[in-house]
Amino acid sequence: MIEWLESALHLTVQMGTVYLLASLGEIYAERSGILNLGLEGMMIMGAALSFIFTLAYGHLAAIIASIAAGVLMSLILAVMAIRMRLNQVVTGLALTMLGLGLSGFLASPEIRRGILLTLNPNIPEKLLGIQQAPTLPEYPIPILSEIPLVGEAFFHHNPLVYASYAAAPLMWYILFKTRLGLSLRSVGEDPAAADSLGVNVFLVRYLATMISGGFAGLAGAYLFLGFQPFWNEGMTAGKGFIALSLVILSTWNPLRAILGAYLFGGIETLQFRLQLMGWKAQSPYFLAMLPYLVAIITLTLISLENVRKRIGVPASLGVPYSREE
Repeated sequence: MIEWLESALHLTVQMGTVYLLASLGEIYAERSGILNLGLEGMMIMGAALSFIFTLAYGHLAAIIASIAAGVLMSLILAVMAIRMRLNQVVTGLALTMLGLGLSGFLASPEIRRGILLTLNPNIPEKLLGIQQAPTLPEYPIPILSEIPLVGEAFFHHNPLVYASYAAAPLMWYILFKTRLGLSLRSVGEDPAAADSLGVNVFLVRYLATMISGGFAGLAGAYLFLGFQPFWNEGMTAGKGFIALSLVILSTWNPLRAILGAYLFGGIETLQFRLQLMGWKAQSPYFLAMLPYLVAIITLTLISLENVRKRIGVPASLGVPYSREE
């Protein structure tokens, strides 16, 4: 029983890290007033590029490329939402569709082969046609990894999981305990007032959106390299939208996002475990539906004005700002 729990908790943390990384960046974007519905597209592009660059150059290059892809896609969103003042919902969904289509194109066997040969002409022939890549190595933390139950679950992972442990409290501290965080939150609540006090509203929103994109790309890279190192088109399977609902459930707080991320990770883990235990087919399918059901409900509730006030939605979320108004 102890071994079963250790394995289940270990898988919960692995799966939850995908949601945690994506939601941390999104919290910053939404705190600044930008709704990034392109999260799913940025994640799948991160996964696709991590696949290609891992085969060409290795894990570090893959992670950097994935983050860069997320940042570049977020810049597109920023230009359209901040500079051009276009509808953020439509813009974000368009980026999701772009990411899903472009990732499938780039990672298709023939196109991927050409890209790999361009990036690294000396790449071995056997790597050109495979559909998977080496996973990130796991590094158990001495002493801590030997603690019964908890050690295997939290201290026997790859570096990106450990990075998520550090990122959540650090981003909480910056958001709530520094002047930079105060500027970020003020821009999301009342950009006109922040502007009158000397805060560069446009710069803050650009930076927050880029942070969101970078973390989304990193989440996609982790999904492929740290959890599911076998490429299939659309492998994010709506996880970006679940991360969006997680931001709301965490009330835009990075520390609370940890609990929410592992909750969703636990639901997915339970789904797999029930299948292995031979439960009726309906049970795992019902559990698999729950994260998406929660995502739909939360995204629906956020559109209601009374609910927005009660849960503390940033007052200017999704509202473009112009000094002329």
